Amino acid sequence: MATIGIFFGTDTGKTRKIAKLIQQKLGEAAASPVNINRTDLATFLSYPVLVLGTPTLGDGQLPGLEAGCESESWGEFMAQLAGTSLSGKTVALFGLGDQVGYPDNFVSGMRPLYDTLKNCGAQVVGLWPKEGYTFNASQALEADKFVGLVIDQDNQYDLTDERIDAWLESLKPAIL
Repeated sequence: MATIGIFFGTDTGKTRKIAKLIQQKLGEAAASPVNINRTDLATFLSYPVLVLGTPTLGDGQLPGLEAGCESESWGEFMAQLAGTSLSGKTVALFGLGDQVGYPDNFVSGMRPLYDTLKNCGAQVVGLWPKEGYTFNASQALEADKFVGLVIDQDNQYDLTDERIDAWLESLKPAIL
């Protein structure tokens, strides 16, 4: 049985593609990625390790009905997490953003996920350096690093594989 659950929110499908790529690179240790709107809390909590992905929409919002998406996503699932203990869970985040089109809220959608997970007692791993990106502001910075892997498929798609490989290599001691 896979010990790593991969869950993602998406609006355009780009986050789903990255989730699938991460799963392929992790191999048998990881379950097939699941859209967060197609799971329940019990299934989510059944994994000791979680890899969670999200795009950033608009002013730094998570995908969901409030952000103008056609279906539920992280915006709605977050309410289920409130008050849930994630103690003993190891969580790694990845976020997609557009540093050119949205330089003032670059990957800020990761922040609400990060804060909720930390408040629920999860051990969040996989901080990522901010070097190599050009942006004005991001709520996803913590101690001068991003709270998870940052992917910009719009402007730096040629770096995606290399970034995922480096991030997963840094995560191996904590998640495998």
